[in-house]
Amino acid sequence: MLRRSLVHDNSQSAALNVTPEWLERHDREGPRYTSYPTAVELHEGFSADDYATRLAAANTRSSTPLSLYLHLPFCEERCLFCGCHVLISPHRERALPYLDDLHREFNIVAEHLPDRRTFAQLHLGGGTPTFFSPRELESALLPLFEQFTPVPGAELAIEVDPVVTSQEHLAALAGLGFNRLSVGVQDFTPKVQEAIGRIQSREETAAILDGARSRGFSGLNVDLIYGLPYQTPETFAETIDAVIDLGADRAAVYSFAFVPWLRGHQKKLPREAFPDREAKFQLFSVARERFLAAGYVPIGMDHFARPDDELAKARRAGTLRRNFQGYTVIPADDVIGFGISSIGDVDGALVQNEKKWSTFHDHLVAGRLPIERGFMRSADDQVRRAVIADLMCNFRVDVRKIERDHGIDFASTFTEDLARLQPYVREGLAEVGPDPTHPQTIRATPLGELVVRNIAQCFDLYWREKHEGDDRPRFSRTI
Repeated sequence: MLRRSLVHDNSQSAALNVTPEWLERHDREGPRYTSYPTAVELHEGFSADDYATRLAAANTRSSTPLSLYLHLPFCEERCLFCGCHVLISPHRERALPYLDDLHREFNIVAEHLPDRRTFAQLHLGGGTPTFFSPRELESALLPLFEQFTPVPGAELAIEVDPVVTSQEHLAALAGLGFNRLSVGVQDFTPKVQEAIGRIQSREETAAILDGARSRGFSGLNVDLIYGLPYQTPETFAETIDAVIDLGADRAAVYSFAFVPWLRGHQKKLPREAFPDREAKFQLFSVARERFLAAGYVPIGMDHFARPDDELAKARRAGTLRRNFQGYTVIPADDVIGFGISSIGDVDGALVQNEKKWSTFHDHLVAGRLPIERGFMRSADDQVRRAVIADLMCNFRVDVRKIERDHGIDFASTFTEDLARLQPYVREGLAEVGPDPTHPQTIRATPLGELVVRNIAQCFDLYWREKHEGDDRPRFSRTI
């Protein structure tokens, strides 16, 4: 029997006894809920004209800053674990026309937002944003800053690969106002790195973290993945200890999303070397134990932060938020996505750009918003989105607040959802009270936090109407 002892928070220890049978019962497909509805619901019936309408509505909220996401998809080589939309090219000069396309998109979107040009958050993802040289990054971003202006205290963040990121990159980014850094590590174990095609040393990683810290970056984050080939609890513990020693302010410990039906390159991974369900859970358990013993605070389902970090403070205050870039404290209601495949969330609509660069380019040259698909949320979607976001961020739903904000009676609106929640209540994974038929709060227990994605599924109407029971793979495993 597998038994692990995990810590719920830094002030109270809670022994969480987990058996192989428990893992088998709760390990299933499920969304990560970076949005609701999830991205699989986006459809091509949503047009560029629909997006223009949503931008016009967003423009009326001129006093509220935006959140911006910029997708830079290029990498020199493909990492076999990667689930992102990337373009592989060892020839950097071939990627330069992409920057011209971004400039076109900045201008077109800005025309639709004449009165709303400030932002509170900018996130550069990929791909590998530092695939571009420091000067090229500056040439990419300066036209964006000509159209959109950061508010005081804005968060400007970038994802980096330490192997291709230089101190010159950090200096250029700091000069542009960047103040957050997310460093991909995955695992420091050489055998694991070789299997996934991502070789980097602890020394390279330390140099980037130290260089960023010396230039005023804060909230330094390290990304880790558990469930990769050849990982063991012992070797992963060494990686966690190394990350703690490096002084990371935050760590994201993601479950490996094995989705070979979406990312064919993942088929090259040695499946016989994957940890089984029990071993995979042990990997996360070890990470959790190590981080909490070192004083980190659990943030959402898979993040940890130092107690004085903004994420930890937001977690305590119940103001943590979640979007496509992960957990955040930025209260920006509209997210604008730039670049191929990027997804925005604007005035109640999810909007995704064209994934194919040539098609993206053709739209922009013609002066059109480069939209491939989208989804307009209904009033019911909006309230479900709020419930699921509260669970995923704070493990707790304030039912009365949901009722006030959305003008509903929770019990009658969510009759079937509350019935679906009851098995989790009976198993001690969720609490509904004080009256289960007319609850005031819904809370995931410390053990339930491990399967919060499953609990959130109880409120996902699209899951039960379209995907539940469907044998076709859609999502990664929840454990």
